Amino acid sequence: MKTKTKLWIGVGLGVLAVVGVLVGVKGAQIGSMIKAGKAFVPPPEAVTSAKVEGTTWQPLQEASGTLVAFRGVTVGSELPGAIREVSFDSGTSVKKGAVLVKLDTSTEEAQLASAKADENLARLNFERAVEVRKGQANTPADLDAAEARYKQAQAAVNTLRATIEKKTIRAPFDGRIAIRQVELGQVLGAGAPVASLQSVTPIYVEFSLPQQALARLKVGQPVHLHTDTFPGATWNGKVSTVNTEVDVATRNVKVRATVPNVDGRLRPGMFTNVEVLAPEQIPVLLVPATAVLYAPYGDSVFVLEPKKGPDGKDQLTAQQRFVRLGERRGDLVAVVTGLKAGESIVSSGAFKLRSGATVVIRNDLAPDVQADPKPSDN
Repeated sequence: MKTKTKLWIGVGLGVLAVVGVLVGVKGAQIGSMIKAGKAFVPPPEAVTSAKVEGTTWQPLQEASGTLVAFRGVTVGSELPGAIREVSFDSGTSVKKGAVLVKLDTSTEEAQLASAKADENLARLNFERAVEVRKGQANTPADLDAAEARYKQAQAAVNTLRATIEKKTIRAPFDGRIAIRQVELGQVLGAGAPVASLQSVTPIYVEFSLPQQALARLKVGQPVHLHTDTFPGATWNGKVSTVNTEVDVATRNVKVRATVPNVDGRLRPGMFTNVEVLAPEQIPVLLVPATAVLYAPYGDSVFVLEPKKGPDGKDQLTAQQRFVRLGERRGDLVAVVTGLKAGESIVSSGAFKLRSGATVVIRNDLAPDVQADPKPSDN
């Protein structure tokens, strides 16, 4: 029994010795790994850089607008009647006073002939009454009655002439006429539409701006107009009217600008993008838009700063700095606060950095940055 006990004790001590050796070896390995981790320096990240550029910009306000005809009406019939002549084609340009539609006036013309005969007779009677009155052969009442009948006959003739004229529908101004809504022989009721007539040279564009824009919004300011219908084309105009009231629901003010439309490509109802330019230039600091890290708690950029490395050599580090942004144009964005002109910043690759990270500059990979980029189909 004593021999077996000594044997088990020896085996236990041996196992403990082996476990102790293994724990010691593993502890030494972990300690070495911790020391190596503390001494490890991550390799520098490859980024591109850019200088904070100080320049001047002409401030602009962007808005979405709708084109409105300079003049626009739906030409209609003032009186009922049957159409005897249609003198225009859909989509053509017409001049002021041009005949568009003639209604049947045969009844009025017959009545006019009778009214002219009555007028002639009333005139003769009035002239006789004047001569007779000179000889005191009639009373003043007889003369007044003859004059009244003559004027009534004249009024009847003028009424029939006006009716006949109203049954000739004319263009009220120069413009382009839309698709016609009548046909030859059709009987029109009073007020029935004939066609829409629009004057589009020049043309209005109406848009809304926030009430803050009123501080520098004036009549005569230049505007630029673009539309997706004609990519690359730009129309220049001027602000012609600023509404006298601000919409209480949106706190926006309606603005109207007048734009020349010599070629007639702009048409009422089209959607447009409008840029309202301020009259003065203001100083701004510009950085590439790719340099900005956008976040709910604040936008930031990484500023490049030189620093001595552990080996005593110079190296660049990226320090995160929060900024307040202004207007954006193309690939550039204005910085209101947080940067100074001439500072070097990370222009691309900032998403993989942390504050204090070491970086290496690879500007051969930098994309081209423009305020007014022109995309290529190639």
